[in-house]
Amino acid sequence: MESQLIVNSGFYMWIVLPFLIFLARVLDVSLGTVRVIFVSRGFKYLSPLIGFFEILIWLLAIGQIMKNLSNPACYIAYAGGFAMGNYVGIQIADRLSLGVVLIRVVTKEDASQLVELLKSANYGVTSVDGHGTAGQVKVVFTIVPRKEIKRVADLIRKFNPKAFYSIEEVGFVEKGIFLDRKAWRGFNLTKLFRPFRKGK
Repeated sequence: MESQLIVNSGFYMWIVLPFLIFLARVLDVSLGTVRVIFVSRGFKYLSPLIGFFEILIWLLAIGQIMKNLSNPACYIAYAGGFAMGNYVGIQIADRLSLGVVLIRVVTKEDASQLVELLKSANYGVTSVDGHGTAGQVKVVFTIVPRKEIKRVADLIRKFNPKAFYSIEEVGFVEKGIFLDRKAWRGFNLTKLFRPFRKGK
């Protein structure tokens, strides 16, 4: 009887319930973001497991919405949870740093210094001659684990602070020269429990 009175109280209906819906939505959208990334990275066992909990939490949240259609606070909490869930999901994905990327540098300058910088840092490097709008250029390629992007970008800026470079996702990599073979396998779940980085 007491529990029924609590559930029907104004405090529960306008504060507690919307807050629970908000949390559920944050969790399920965050899981959805991570699941999509896992699918694209080929984690065929983790992806369905995450999908199971994602949809279960969503059903619980939408069930409460359907039971309280006259409560606008629930709608706001649902929408707010969706927005926050996207942010949290991106932060988690960034923290996991899954996958590998291709970094392409295009420069009109002699790229031998950049090539040597990358080689000395144990990155595999390929350089080719090219022709751009402004004439002859050198194109330098390297494929690195996503978590190495900042380090490579720092080397590029050391070579030339105004250098043009682009970063692309790589679906599959085989052979080649890589900094650390362990970095290309799986992921470390403990990264989720460390504080998020400040800024980019």
